[in-house]
Amino acid sequence: MKITFYGHASLGIHVNNVDILVDPFITGNPKASHIDISELKADYILVTHAHQDHILDVEAIARRTGAVVVSNYEIATHYGKLGIESHPMNHGGTWRFDFGTVKYVYAVHTSSFPDGSYGGQPGGFVIESEHKNIYIAGDTALTYDMKLIPLQTKLDLAILPLGDNFTMGVNDAILASDFVDCDKVLGCHYDTFGYIEINHEQAKRKFFEKEKDLMLLEIGDFIEL
Repeated sequence: MKITFYGHASLGIHVNNVDILVDPFITGNPKASHIDISELKADYILVTHAHQDHILDVEAIARRTGAVVVSNYEIATHYGKLGIESHPMNHGGTWRFDFGTVKYVYAVHTSSFPDGSYGGQPGGFVIESEHKNIYIAGDTALTYDMKLIPLQTKLDLAILPLGDNFTMGVNDAILASDFVDCDKVLGCHYDTFGYIEINHEQAKRKFFEKEKDLMLLEIGDFIEL
């Protein structure tokens, strides 16, 4: 499994010869100006919620690639009305795709489209592939429901927001990694704009002091599991 960071909460996942994009917000992020969305591959696009900083490039990429949008019922219906193939989910539901299983899990946040219309309830995703399992928290506060995840899934990586103000901050993300029983963390949703800037060295040190591994990738860099 190869995971590429495209800035903010945008990720590319390559697993079992399938390409997945998560929350593509790239063209609106000056820090990701070197990423050309016309070159990105996508068989599926996973969307955690409807805020613009998570859906901006969904339509353009889906129309070019034919990718299936996977999200909550309201978001999937929204893109279905635009003629884009979609797969609706809701909290607690699991579906087996050709790359593995996806479970839509709880997140504490808000969700509305840029025009203010209802975007359904926000969520995260637990992906179980043939060899590796990951948790994509989405935009969320720390929530006790995270403790339910390791009761069913042994995670190899947790992808957690760190920027605070709109989501968890670093201290809560450390607790979240405890809750999901995963000490290997990829940070996201930080530094894009002033409200969510973080001190990288301080964040890494805090995780290290708890015997955890925090990765903060440069935009365009990747890790392999």
